[in-house]
This record gives sequence, structure tokens and C-alpha cells, in this order.
Amino acid sequence: MKLYKNATAALAGAVVGLGMTVSAIGATWDMPTPYPDKTFHTVNIAAFADEVAKATNGKLEIKIHSAGSLFKHPEIKNAVRGGQVPIGEFFMSLTENDWPIFGADSQPFLATTFDEAQKLWEAQKPVVTELLDKAGMVPLFSVTWPPQGLYTKKAINTVDDLKGIKFRTYNATLELFANKLGAAPTQVEVPDIPQAFATGRVEAMITSPSTGVNSKAWDFVTHYTDIKAWLPKNIVVVNKRAFRALDEETRQAVLAAAAAAEARGWEMSKKETEEQTKVLAENGIVVVTPSAELMDGLKAIGASMLESWQKTAGSEGAAVLQAFQAK
Repeated sequence: MKLYKNATAALAGAVVGLGMTVSAIGATWDMPTPYPDKTFHTVNIAAFADEVAKATNGKLEIKIHSAGSLFKHPEIKNAVRGGQVPIGEFFMSLTENDWPIFGADSQPFLATTFDEAQKLWEAQKPVVTELLDKAGMVPLFSVTWPPQGLYTKKAINTVDDLKGIKFRTYNATLELFANKLGAAPTQVEVPDIPQAFATGRVEAMITSPSTGVNSKAWDFVTHYTDIKAWLPKNIVVVNKRAFRALDEETRQAVLAAAAAAEARGWEMSKKETEEQTKVLAENGIVVVTPSAELMDGLKAIGASMLESWQKTAGSEGAAVLQAFQAK
């Protein structure tokens, strides 16, 4: 008994600082996520956590801290990397200043359908995995958002209609996009969207139907223009040291649950696109098919941004684009 207690204490000491508690029964991982409980990404992660607990007979439990309650969204990647928590979810392109390749899926009009987004992820994944490995992390799964649309307080027929508008952004790419539109970009995280519109900090945004419904966009905008700008992804990563601390059977259970979560999440995203767009319309938002003139202007901006991104992303970016185009 004394030997067992000593072994348990040693294991507990080994994971101090990893947001992980160990008992004689099993381990609990704290997992920060950026989005509210009702967001389909969070629903999917809750199912993933349940599957891990069941598959390991309670040896590993994942405690979800949603809506940025444990760490704010921009802090989650480094919290996992530094071992403050063993696992976390974040928006991939939020980290593109560190790793430009993570911003490939937010390049305007590069991949605008689920099929294209899947092929882009297949092209990205090997490079993303290598970069995360060097940073002491392991990717578990990635799930796309629905295509991003334009929310405004008036009809938008050309890019000129967006000049001077206070524009909500969530990453460096969208900030650049807003600047090229002649809009005024302001960084606003998802939980703060309603307040940002209510106080006049922002007047327009590009985001998914899911986020539009979750933030009750009908309270502060009138039009949703379905421009299908890009399909950005979230990624769930685990600290490599915490992952290796698990026994082989538990690691395999986590990987199996992760594979199931990725497949399920993409299907949820497809369903969300149709259902949530209907909810926007049912609540009084005018759902608009964009004019050819608007799309031509937006795609011209997207093409110039992709050219700039390729220079920043270097050989890694070129390899990903080549692999994507080959698919």
C-alpha cells in the first residue's frame, strides 16, 4: 500500500502545472474552449469528452471550461503549449502570426465549399502536425465552421457600400480584409458580439450562420449576404507531455474518440449551415444572394491577399497550396 501511494504521488507530481488532477481512480483534464455551450463545436467536444470517459472506464475525464471561462481565446494555445492545461480548442487562424500556414483556411475565397475545405485540411494537416509537434503539442481533431457570410445594417451591393463601416474582426486576415474594403476593423471575440453592436463599436461582421444565431444577430443587423467567403476551422490540441503520460490503451481511446469527433463535427457543420440560415430568416433577417458586382470586388481583394499570404507562408504555404490544387 505504501508503494502504491508513493507511485500515485509521483505521478501527481509529474503532471503538476498541466491542468490535470490525478487520483487513485483516474485523471481529470481541464479543457478551455472559446465558445458557449450551445455552439455546435462545444456540443461536439462535450460528446468527445463523454466518449473518452466511457472508453477509458473513467480513467480519463475531460472537464470542459466553455466560453473563455478558464482562459480567454487568444491565450488557449499558449496555455496548452506551456502546460497550464493539457488540452484546449482554438480557432486555427488566430495563431497565423506565429504560424502563417494556420491561416490558409481563412484566405478569402480560396476554399468556399465543404468539399474544398476538406481537401484544404488534408493538404494542411501534415504541416500543421509538424509545427505543433515542434511546439510540444499534438493535434487531435479539427472541425470547420459553416461558410462565412456578411452581416450588415443595410443592403450591400458593391464593395464601396462597405467603406467606412466599423467592422468586427477575429484574426489578422480578416483585419487586413476589412482594411482593403476601406472599413474600420475592430477585434471582437464571439461572446462580446452583441455588446459591441449595441455600443456602436462595430456595425458589420463576417461570420458563420451559427455565430449569427447564437449571438441573436437579428437584434442588431438587418441583412445577411451569403458570400461564402471561407470556411475557417477550429482545432483541438493536447500537450505532448500530458499525452505521453497516459498509458497506451488510454492514448488510443483518445485518438479514436478524436477521429469520431472530427467526422461528426464536419457533418454537424453542414447541418448547421442550412438550419441556422433558416433561423436567421425566421427572425426577420433578410438573407441575400450577393450581386455579381459585389462578388467580383470581394474576390479581387481575396486574390491580392492570397498572393501576399504566399510570400509570408513561404515554402510551407507553397507546398500546401500545391497539394490543395492537386486534389
